[in-house]
Amino acid sequence: METTKETRAAKEIREHEQLRYRAQDPGWDYNNNIETAGYLRQRIADAGKAMPNVAIILGSGLGKLADRIEEPLVIPYGEIPHFPQSTAIGHKGNLIVGNLGGKTVMAMQGRFHYYEGYTMEQVTFPERVFARMGVKTLFVSNAAGACNESFRVGDLMVITDHINFMPNPLVGPNREEFGPRFPDMTHAYSPRLRQMADSIAERMHLKLQHGVYLAGTGPSYETPAEYRMFRTWGADAVGMSTVPEVIVANHCGMEVFGMSVITNQAADLGKGAVNDGDDVIRQADAAADRMTILFTQLITHNS
Repeated sequence: METTKETRAAKEIREHEQLRYRAQDPGWDYNNNIETAGYLRQRIADAGKAMPNVAIILGSGLGKLADRIEEPLVIPYGEIPHFPQSTAIGHKGNLIVGNLGGKTVMAMQGRFHYYEGYTMEQVTFPERVFARMGVKTLFVSNAAGACNESFRVGDLMVITDHINFMPNPLVGPNREEFGPRFPDMTHAYSPRLRQMADSIAERMHLKLQHGVYLAGTGPSYETPAEYRMFRTWGADAVGMSTVPEVIVANHCGMEVFGMSVITNQAADLGKGAVNDGDDVIRQADAAADRMTILFTQLITHNS
């Protein structure tokens, strides 16, 4: 029996190493990208839908927006060639294509995280597939903890910039067909879309915060000392996603709009509170309706 266990463990290690090698090999990533994009184009065409030029990535507990998509084509990640699987809490693992705000959109109901054990190539694989399919605009969302002590649980924060505390997904051979070796990140989050969001929020009497998002690897939540450090660095909110996707989307020439839902506060940790994954999902779910309305209006008015 012990020999069987050791054999199984050795096999799992070999398979993991093989997967990691293939994911890091630029030829593997390139070929898979073409195959996956072709598969999705065919599924969308077979369903009689137009090709989307807008993609949305829905973070923890924020999958409600997908329920607003009309005439949805639901494709489980497990059916998509070379797509990783979502294992994080609050990530359903579906790609949904349909109509939102009068436009054809493609929404990821769940993303992939570095802390799940995926390589950065796998974490950002969908963005390169989307670029190959002709997507021009990417909307990203996440649940985040507030470093800014003026923020409150349930606030919506428009991401104005980010601090990357994770491996950069562009390390390795550059694919010139996607973008340049050294992409500019000065306006990683579209000033035009941020201004549009502010105008829409003002008309809707919807309060928005604005701030810098810091991404760490996770999966452990931040300590109070780390929150204090991140605050001195200029971070307003912190999470475990989004930034790799935004870097790759900018490399591919997409226009990006990002939003964080504040689900917990650093200021509360000194009062005996703790970070809890289930509570993060509950708080994100409570704010999802407001985010959905804002995203829908942005998509409607974005030319």
